[in-house]
Amino acid sequence: MKVVTLGEIMLRLSTPGYSRFVQSQQFDVTYGGGEANVAVALANYGFESYFVTKLPKHEIGQSAVNHLRRFGVSDRFIVRGGDRVGIYFLETGASQRSSKVIYDRADAAVTTLAPNELDFDAIFEGARWFHWTGITPALGETVRGTLVEACKAARAAGVTVSCDLNYRKKLWTVDEARATMRSLMEYVDVCIANEEDADKSLGMHAGGTDVEGAELDEEGYFRLAEKLKAEYGFDAVAITLRESFNANRNGWSAVLHDGRDCRVPQRSRRYDIQIVDRVGGGDSFASGLIAGLLQKQSSKDALEFAVAASCLKQTIPGDFNLVSTEEVDKLAGGSGSGRVER
Repeated sequence: MKVVTLGEIMLRLSTPGYSRFVQSQQFDVTYGGGEANVAVALANYGFESYFVTKLPKHEIGQSAVNHLRRFGVSDRFIVRGGDRVGIYFLETGASQRSSKVIYDRADAAVTTLAPNELDFDAIFEGARWFHWTGITPALGETVRGTLVEACKAARAAGVTVSCDLNYRKKLWTVDEARATMRSLMEYVDVCIANEEDADKSLGMHAGGTDVEGAELDEEGYFRLAEKLKAEYGFDAVAITLRESFNANRNGWSAVLHDGRDCRVPQRSRRYDIQIVDRVGGGDSFASGLIAGLLQKQSSKDALEFAVAASCLKQTIPGDFNLVSTEEVDKLAGGSGSGRVER
């Protein structure tokens, strides 16, 4: 089953363990980025996974390509050109000290990805799903135009389109995000968000929620899902719910509202996670939801699969969710003791 994502993959340089930027004398190297993370997870679940982007021809660009290949993602539609691979630096927080991210992604090759560099007919031939995030249109006008053309081509090909709103304040303002994202919603079938993304990207509020104080108003999220579905005509709306007790411990669950089994919003099982690496947690939820909606018997099962998948991801270092379908199904089915498997 063919799935396609379009976006940026970056070089990730993270301080070892919980060391701070100012004290670290080396960095751990890996790669990651919203849509690339989704592509890798879907490949792990057995999908024919394609990632569309633009990367330089030099060795760092090739290293990023090799990293995707390693986990089964096709590079067939990766355009080669430009000079830079975007970089982000990560300092992992602990207890009451938050994690920090510093971006060095200006003028990355993907920002020059133009529509005429892509064969949309070939990209979407036989595809079942196309996924993108709100990070991609924030990267610049050129790639924003390419994303619009990709959405149009996917729609014309009858491909389901999902978007994770993913607002990033370091990339654009709230006004810029709303002006762009609201217009892009006409191409979206499945909307994935959290309370901040829905507010900053689309101007819709959950109400009654204090994430940093670990307080959630479940009914507020239900109302938000209903408002989003009614306003934009989405087939489905999924909202992740994070209760942040500190940098190492979060409550994690989600709400789904669709036209199948979740005709009214339903909340998933809740997990109490001891976090190893929360980067990519939202992407692992998105990929789990895509896999679940394509393969599970009910949308409620798809929701539980997505939440379990993202719970497991946050116990794994790096951006990618390196778990199997069997491991996710086992956790979703109730086995979460963490006992050694022999």
